[in-house]
Amino acid sequence: MDRGEPEGEAGFTLLEMLVALIVFSLAALALLRLEGATIRSTADLETQTVGQMVARNVAVETLSDPLAPSLGKSDGKAENGGRQWRWERRTSLTGDQRIARVDIAVFDAAGLQAARLTIVRPRE
Repeated sequence: MDRGEPEGEAGFTLLEMLVALIVFSLAALALLRLEGATIRSTADLETQTVGQMVARNVAVETLSDPLAPSLGKSDGKAENGGRQWRWERRTSLTGDQRIARVDIAVFDAAGLQAARLTIVRPRE
């Protein structure tokens, strides 16, 4: 039975199949790398978001305390999002002696900075 096709053109050659597999493999590897980068970015974003919540909680405590924080550095620990966090608060004077600047930094369990926040409050 002749299908009207010339001999030798009935399918793909081995070389064409190998090239197609290489192209597909490269595309699959690129997608896997992209997925890994997306997962890392999502984890970093979650750490930054929860760290920012911890920083804001420390800021609310600082602003709502009737006594202004003492000048210098103080630190503490907090639990939020099922994780342990360490925070540092540095209080310094501004150009107006009646106003204090409070810099808050939050660190994750590995010691990496997850969030940073600056507020001002009256010293009285």
